[in-house]
Amino acid sequence: MELNINCDLGEKSEVFDGINDYELLQIINTANIACGYHAGSKKIIKETIINAKKFEVSVGAHPGFNDKLNFGRKRINLTLTELDKLISEQLEIFSEVADSENYDFTHVKPHGALNNMACENLDISIQIAKSISAFNKDLIFMVLPCTQMIKAAKQINLRYVCEIFADRNYDESGLLIDRKNTNSMIIDPNIAVNNIFQMLENNGIKTIGGNFLKTDIDTICVHGDGKNAVGIAQMIKNGLKDRGVDFKPLNMLSKFN
Repeated sequence: MELNINCDLGEKSEVFDGINDYELLQIINTANIACGYHAGSKKIIKETIINAKKFEVSVGAHPGFNDKLNFGRKRINLTLTELDKLISEQLEIFSEVADSENYDFTHVKPHGALNNMACENLDISIQIAKSISAFNKDLIFMVLPCTQMIKAAKQINLRYVCEIFADRNYDESGLLIDRKNTNSMIIDPNIAVNNIFQMLENNGIKTIGGNFLKTDIDTICVHGDGKNAVGIAQMIKNGLKDRGVDFKPLNMLSKFN
């Protein structure tokens, strides 16, 4: 069995110091890098790509709302034209830096509130998919299964991977529980790892009620700004390696080769 571990990185800002990034890059296979809107900057993108290259970690854009104060986690209603502009500008920024470092730009994963809105709203998901396809139809779209995102990826005929979260809880419909709720986050590495094992064994997302929603699983996300991000990522990798899992960068998964 092959899998991928991804992290949202390059998110140094007024509300987060990015302290885990370098250590996480030595564990994970894929980095989703902030494009300067919800967090980060061109300088931070460059530093993150240089370090990712050192550890052979695939890199992609992590576009979010232009709202550093709220770390891109506040919902903002945009027209589809405005959304296209938001996504396209960030892909341009990321691509420019990746090209300057001569390192492949492999995928796109929306950030925070934008990602949550895309999960719920097919029009938003389709516009994001269209913006990605217009920029580069070969980019991989990282989606949450059991949501509108996977429908959009299929409709626009984008390559995609299905992502599950190690450090978040899901409601019974397969959506992430809002961060405002006390049971939204998983901080204990042992609980996070156990949840991942159960999801892989049952081929599905584990809901807060203990049910499993069937889905393909390609990649496991650990949030880079999580309190125990490094410990969770390392325990997952060690535990799954012991079970014979082969870890690969996103673009090297056999489904794309």
